[in-house]
Amino acid sequence: MNRERSGPFGPAVAVLVVALVATAVVGAWPPLVAVESGSMAPEVERGDLVVVTATDRFPWGDVTGHAAPDAPTRFGDMGDVIVFDPPDDGFGPILHRAAFPVSAGDDWTDRADPSRLDGDCADIDACPAPHDGYITYGDANGEYDQSAGIAPVVREEWIRAKAVIAVPDIGWFRLAVDAAIGRVGLVPTAVGVGGIAAATGGIGAVLLGRIRSARQA
Repeated sequence: MNRERSGPFGPAVAVLVVALVATAVVGAWPPLVAVESGSMAPEVERGDLVVVTATDRFPWGDVTGHAAPDAPTRFGDMGDVIVFDPPDDGFGPILHRAAFPVSAGDDWTDRADPSRLDGDCADIDACPAPHDGYITYGDANGEYDQSAGIAPVVREEWIRAKAVIAVPDIGWFRLAVDAAIGRVGLVPTAVGVGGIAAATGGIGAVLLGRIRSARQA
């Protein structure tokens, strides 16, 4: 009996289905984040793929900062690691650790680690806090994001997800796809990736068929 070939979009559809199922479980889109920098080293390195979950999913609850007395251990240190995306900053989402929450008007430097500050409140644009939110930092960075000018005080609504676990090195493919989309566009990249997946699947089927034939000979 001849079987119909699935065509180049078969593998792409399978990947989409897996992504949608993962999204339903973790409550965040995308459910996997490829790390683009080394700011969270050594626990999370550039090229790692990080599994994330929505902040309201059980058992995670609300965001807990590094300074909280009941802070959980995440990626080798205390406090939740979050994915946040300040609007109109010209950059993509940031994966950094929550330090502590602040309220509008706070001189939050009084509660900060002095080694992560570049000056006092008068020297920092994000101090006093212009709105409620969180102070954040990358584990490998020397300063708070708000002291270094990397990000403003992070509003609750800017937080997309919490990081759960990092898988080493397999994020390079995602980064390559993102770069290709930026260079040639979404549709050509999707067609190219689908073609590569179909070709890889075809080669695997041929090799498997030859192995089976050899065993039966």
